[in-house]
Amino acid sequence: MSRLEMHVPKLEELWFRQKLLADPASMSYNKGYELGFAGYHNDTGCIDFPEEDWPGWYARWIGTEPQRFYAYLREKETGTFLGEVNLFQLELPGVYEMGIVVYSAYRGKGYSQEGIRLLLEYAFEEMGAKEVTNCFEASRKAALKIHQEAGFQIVKEAEGFLHLSAKRLED
Repeated sequence: MSRLEMHVPKLEELWFRQKLLADPASMSYNKGYELGFAGYHNDTGCIDFPEEDWPGWYARWIGTEPQRFYAYLREKETGTFLGEVNLFQLELPGVYEMGIVVYSAYRGKGYSQEGIRLLLEYAFEEMGAKEVTNCFEASRKAALKIHQEAGFQIVKEAEGFLHLSAKRLED
């Protein structure tokens, strides 16, 4: 039984996303990529998420299924927000790219693996996804292990990046 649940945040709960994006330890995977947009900090990987941006972001991500899905990972017993997960549909119908970030204070406790499993279950059972993909640096061994344990397979390695895929099992 999972210790976690996915929780679609209310607008006023976006304080947690703001906190997550401002935490250098949580965002270190993003560091140094020259993403080239306002509010991105190349030296830390952090992203500004001021309150005035919340309504526009919320309108783009919340209630826009099947194009996008966003939720917090929340501990069932305490209600504590632990991280975030998301899906967004790619060009091919039924194919989604996923994302997961666990707040640094909660890493190393198995939450990422549980979160990915919950997200895959939701993608396949609720959104009708045929495939969920992710891509990250080949040097991120812990991320690879967690993804593979959740059912992802490497489909390509190019320019230092791993491209992974999990496909819906046919009934």
